Amino acid sequence: MEYKTLEADYVEYGNNKFLEISKKKVEPDGNIFLSILKGYYTLEGEKRYQRGLGIPYDKEIVEQMIEKMRAIVSDSTASTEDAETEVKEE
Repeated sequence: MEYKTLEADYVEYGNNKFLEISKKKVEPDGNIFLSILKGYYTLEGEKRYQRGLGIPYDKEIVEQMIEKMRAIVSDSTASTEDAETEVKEE
């Protein structure tokens, strides 16, 4: 199976790390999906990918994900350490 990248944008973070957010098409069947890939740059500046997540190409699903991420990020009642402790306890 081959994938054709239709659109891509990047979020740089940390030391030589990035997230790639892209819209891809599966060849030859033509299905389109969204992809979030995590990667890093080598010393030579080449991109290396570590992990990825495929998301259905559906506006409602994307809007729900954005809403939930915003809610998690904007929750100022718990510090990062508190949030990590709560996740580990579950």
